[in-house]
Amino acid sequence: MSNSMYQEELYKDFYGQLMPLLNGKNIQTVDMRYLEKAARPFARKSDSGSHVWSSKFSSRLAEKTVYLGSSKIQLPRLAESHIKIIKEAPDQLKKILHLVKTLPFVHIRRQMGDNKHFNPVCNFYISTADPKNVRLAYMWASTMFDPSARPGPEFTMIHIPEEHMLRAQILALPEYNLNIALGSDYLGEDKKGFLRQAMYKADELSMLGLHAGTKMVTVRDARENRLKKYGVFLFGMSATGKSTWSCHQLGLDERRGEETKVCQDDIVFLREDGSALGSENNFYVKTDVREDQQEAMYQALIHPSALIENVMLTADGKVEFLDESLCGNGRAVVFRKQLQVKRDGRLIGISADSVNLPPLEEMDGMIFAFITRRNTIMPFAQRLTPEQGVLAYLWGESSHSYASNPEKAGESVRIVGTDPFIVGQRGVKVNKFHDIIMKLVDRFGDKVRFMMYNTGGMGEIIETTQENGKMVKRMVRKTERVPLDLMAAIQRGDLRGTNTYEPGILGTESIVRVEGRSLEQYDVNKMYSPGQIEEYLTDLVRGRRAYTEIIAAEGLRPEIIRAAEKSFEIMPKVKPVIAGQHFKDAAQKTAVFPVEQSVKREKRPGVWRWR
Repeated sequence: MSNSMYQEELYKDFYGQLMPLLNGKNIQTVDMRYLEKAARPFARKSDSGSHVWSSKFSSRLAEKTVYLGSSKIQLPRLAESHIKIIKEAPDQLKKILHLVKTLPFVHIRRQMGDNKHFNPVCNFYISTADPKNVRLAYMWASTMFDPSARPGPEFTMIHIPEEHMLRAQILALPEYNLNIALGSDYLGEDKKGFLRQAMYKADELSMLGLHAGTKMVTVRDARENRLKKYGVFLFGMSATGKSTWSCHQLGLDERRGEETKVCQDDIVFLREDGSALGSENNFYVKTDVREDQQEAMYQALIHPSALIENVMLTADGKVEFLDESLCGNGRAVVFRKQLQVKRDGRLIGISADSVNLPPLEEMDGMIFAFITRRNTIMPFAQRLTPEQGVLAYLWGESSHSYASNPEKAGESVRIVGTDPFIVGQRGVKVNKFHDIIMKLVDRFGDKVRFMMYNTGGMGEIIETTQENGKMVKRMVRKTERVPLDLMAAIQRGDLRGTNTYEPGILGTESIVRVEGRSLEQYDVNKMYSPGQIEEYLTDLVRGRRAYTEIIAAEGLRPEIIRAAEKSFEIMPKVKPVIAGQHFKDAAQKTAVFPVEQSVKREKRPGVWRWR
């Protein structure tokens, strides 16, 4: 797509005209007490004392979010909706100047992070032409810290929910530290607007913004019989269990000094010494939780301090967290200090003293854990080499479920770093992740570990048939998700050093025993025939190849491409009839990735042939 759509001088001129307007008489700078008093009358109160709001939008406008600026920050692939917004941006920006001069706004100033290195100052402006929208400022500001004297880059977010929903859109100008939300009244646009900007800025300051939760875990090492402290990063797409496992206690033995302490559940900034700076003081979480599975999150949600939106509230004031008949994306701001679990009849807080992870030299180890959700041949745990850890970050993969999307059930979903908020070239982001962790590995050796956890199941079979000219999927054999207590035991055993791994079919080490318990019942060879396994491997590699080629075009390093090529050796030795697209890396080495090729399954099971 030609860059002629983008008008960089116009964006610069817009920014110059906008900033003085933010000091206008129609804009009132307020504090948290003002926002609380203004927002709560528009909420219903639950029987536990929490406040519940509703909005007309309940999810982000990903297909209507564009980045305006130089080629450095432009989206690499544009949908038609993006192109339309970019072309119409000049008129929309002119309109924004008029609205900022005309409408009433409130302004709140907050701080992201609490450390000595990176504390962005966040200026949030919300139009109150519709007074109830003040809740957006109140809820968002509740996730941040009070401003301090620490210096930090200045970020600006302007939100005008009153724009007509047909013109709803998100305009990001990363090079000016500016984000603008129009039409939508969804709080996630404000949260991600600031966090997306912070990750972009952190990447420019020798850090790496990660879409990952973090926690500190203290366990008793099985071999040395002493307590060890680990920093854990948990990567995962929405609905894979990132928040669940960030806050889960893993069945550790508190009487022997073991514990899990939560630092962050969403965005952190990784530094070259292995430390990770937290971003938020409190968390904006999904509300579809069960007390027996996410105890700490549940306790925070039923506390009077919770700020809830788009969740079923009955006529008598009872919050029904699992009733999604009105909205499938209920959310809440929960306060970290209310993340608690019951122990010996009393509630114990599980939040760490700091939202930051310390440098690696102050810990016994660091674990990068990638959470996926698949239901076929992927074991519940894999132990990865550093190179495989980089590839896990590159592919950031999971899959659609039959329950959530029957038409795409079983199909892979891939997002670099499971981070849909990357500004600029994704290959550059992977390169930086590679550089930071490889330096840590060179310095600290096996203190840096990499894991893959599958929170889905194993053994599923979905049959695709053609009916009336349309491809239809049918569940042939359903699988149950990995039992929660088993996944907790797996993670606990990995930390204690009691699990057993052996080389598996995916080219990684697969778990075979968990703290002395055999996993023979989950042996992939007992669930599928050799031919079926080959089919799944072929499909997996084909998808990874195609995705690697896409990211390679965005600046991916040759050594990462070579590592990907080596990983594809797990695919059955079936030669393609035709070559795919070619590209050359910096060393002028030609790599071939078959892309978007149709596959014909012959009648003999397990036999595939490229067409």
